Amino acid sequence: MTTESPRWFTSSYSENGGQCVEVATNLVATRGVVPVRDSKRAGGPELGFAAAVFSVFVDGLKAV
Repeated sequence: MTTESPRWFTSSYSENGGQCVEVATNLVATRGVVPVRDSKRAGGPELGFAAAVFSVFVDGLKAV
């Protein structure tokens, strides 16, 4: 079991006054998940998406 903590970051396109989400891609290799949270609530809940699902989501956003 790993005790690695998420390393959160926001998109370089997120300059809208803090109305964005943060992701932690460093857990993909060890846990197979991409945690996502509200940037305004760092101590709040996190959603964990399977890496493959998150990849499909990002690809969909790029296609828009």
